[in-house]
Amino acid sequence: MFFILSKTIYILAMPLTLVLICFLTGCLLKRRKYKKRTYILGVLLLLLFSNPFIINEIMLKWEIPPKPIADIQGSYQVGIVLTGITNMEKSPFDRVYFNKGADRIMHALQLYKEKKIDKILISGGSGSLFNNDRLEADNLKLVLLQANVPEADIFIENRSRNTFENAQYSAEILNKYFPAGDYLLITSAFHMRRANACFVSAGINTLPYSTDFYTHDRNFHFDTLLFPSVLAIAKWTILFKELLGLTLYKLSGYI
Repeated sequence: MFFILSKTIYILAMPLTLVLICFLTGCLLKRRKYKKRTYILGVLLLLLFSNPFIINEIMLKWEIPPKPIADIQGSYQVGIVLTGITNMEKSPFDRVYFNKGADRIMHALQLYKEKKIDKILISGGSGSLFNNDRLEADNLKLVLLQANVPEADIFIENRSRNTFENAQYSAEILNKYFPAGDYLLITSAFHMRRANACFVSAGINTLPYSTDFYTHDRNFHFDTLLFPSVLAIAKWTILFKELLGLTLYKLSGYI
């Protein structure tokens, strides 16, 4: 029930949904004064959500910063990779279609090759409401095998549908095969706060290793200050979804 409810709330709380509500409300209002104010609010929200400089500054505050590989001392027993980075509904199904978050698995592979992690645990099944036949962890295991990672060094958890379940089911594997081990948590920078909180709640302490950044280093270029951007709206959507997810997890007692 929580899975379906969270998906529904995410849609209602998106930036463009809020803008659309303003304009629709303006159409329905009869008093001219309130109608005008509602339209102005919609325009201001649209300008805010489409400004690339503003969202970059906010995301810089939210994302967990990158950690230089050289700063990782020693070797961690397990690198935990969270899924949600591929298109599972694109055929033919003879390959892996990566989305933006491919950094998660590629950086895990780099850490493995540079002997910063000994094993890789891929956590994630299907995050779809309707299509549960194909499991993402299984697909990403194939990618690692093609990169010559021995199968003995790859563990998969393919039951989870969200971050809370990622942590719970991963904890079962870690406690069974690597009790009291050192773990590196590998996920997107915007997602790291919620993910790390879920693993702590599951009794697993990890070192966060952020990947897949939506930010760039601060700059004051003319085009980023003034020109609207569709990508800025997309980044707001990602941030809204993550903030809402964190709030729902706290209210539900998950973290």
